[in-house]
Amino acid sequence: FRMNQMADPVLQSKRALHVGGLAEEVKERTLRAAMIPFGPLKSIDIPMDYSKGSHKGFAFVEFHDADDAEECRYNMDGAELYGRTLHVNLAQPNQIKLGSNMAVWSTDEWFQKQAAARNGDEGKNGDLITKQTGGEDKDRS
Repeated sequence: FRMNQMADPVLQSKRALHVGGLAEEVKERTLRAAMIPFGPLKSIDIPMDYSKGSHKGFAFVEFHDADDAEECRYNMDGAELYGRTLHVNLAQPNQIKLGSNMAVWSTDEWFQKQAAARNGDEGKNGDLITKQTGGEDKDRS
């Protein structure tokens, strides 16, 4: 039993940084050049906005060492890149909230509703009958 095995998940979370405030001109190569002085990088992820054809203005940078990530955060938070102020913080774990861009079937509640509907409310040919609630138009001809 090694002590550092228990610390690995904590270290991993402290190695990833969220870098916000990126100018549209910033590419992965530029961001890598700005971050590499603080230590070896494990990965850089710049999420794209495909409707605009450019990135979303933020990136995730992961270092191999948590101390390098902290040094980068300390030195780069508030720094300027292409005339824009960078906001560098520890990346938070993925937090999905109901009502977000999450698929409806990714919750148990959706499956439970579908199972209940199939068990009692099937029409001819096994088609699922959905019931509308509220907002029905009573003056339909």
